[in-house]
Amino acid sequence: MKITDWAIIFVIIVSPFLWALSLYTTDLQEVNRLQIHYTTALRTAVQDAGSVLNRNELQQFEVGYGSSKYMRADKERALSVLLQSLAINFGIADDPLAQAAFMKYIPSIVVIDYDGYWIYALDEIRGADGEPSLEYRWHPKKRYVYMDGEGNSVAFTLDSYIRVISSSTGEEVRGLLEDIATIVDIPLLQDAAVFDQVRRSTIVHQIEEDLQQVIAVHNEFTARLGYTYTFTLPTIPQEEWNNTLDDVGIIAFLQGIPVGNHYYNNFALGGGRLRKAERIEGGFDPATGIKYYYYAKCEVPYKTEEVFARKQEAASQGYYEADCRP
Repeated sequence: MKITDWAIIFVIIVSPFLWALSLYTTDLQEVNRLQIHYTTALRTAVQDAGSVLNRNELQQFEVGYGSSKYMRADKERALSVLLQSLAINFGIADDPLAQAAFMKYIPSIVVIDYDGYWIYALDEIRGADGEPSLEYRWHPKKRYVYMDGEGNSVAFTLDSYIRVISSSTGEEVRGLLEDIATIVDIPLLQDAAVFDQVRRSTIVHQIEEDLQQVIAVHNEFTARLGYTYTFTLPTIPQEEWNNTLDDVGIIAFLQGIPVGNHYYNNFALGGGRLRKAERIEGGFDPATGIKYYYYAKCEVPYKTEEVFARKQEAASQGYYEADCRP
């Protein structure tokens, strides 16, 4: 046979494999595109939700009122923003039925507050007829509570503020670790490094334990719908947990969305810390009468006449930005 004949035979044999490989490559590209799209949508939604967690309508709820990490987490607003952002990014913002169906891919949402956490997930309730049913709702808030071998109870927060109940006296003491360690005879409080390690591990263990339970309930619910995917708690790296436990925040899980011959399974975390903006002051140049605005830390030869929250507010009042020398 001529070499051209062998070449034709080779092409005939190899072509189906090349075609199949091309299809497989195209599928992989599509799977990768979808995974990136879903991850971007999830992270964007969680960041949007985290940005509205802070509720600051009253002075006693402001950051810095007793603790730099304290804020009153607005879980309802965060949940609404999260679900709305997901609906927009998944193209179902105008379809309430699709939004309701989409909830089967969200086994749980966790809002981490200063002194405890809430989990939004399916929960069993009983109707007026006494029959049980499952619906999404907030589970009761859980405090970060640790009990040592001697029966002493310690309620943690996201910083060193604690509430301690002694097993021997029944006395309750509240305050910062450094302030009460010398007046409460509990071994855990005597070493700040050990205290922080136990505090973090206690919070993580409690949240993971509750998540396992609500995800199990979610599996029962989706099984009734004929869904064969098994939801599981993703492994959250310790570094992620450490970042999460530094501030009030939110964690959302998105699982079970078909992607090629696999399923999408991921989570995202968003922080809700409200950072105090630097104060902006407004004054005027006595030589020219021109008004300027500047940060309070700046060294300027102007007499402060007004205080503003934002640069735009100062500019709207006729102030020009000064040459700041901090």
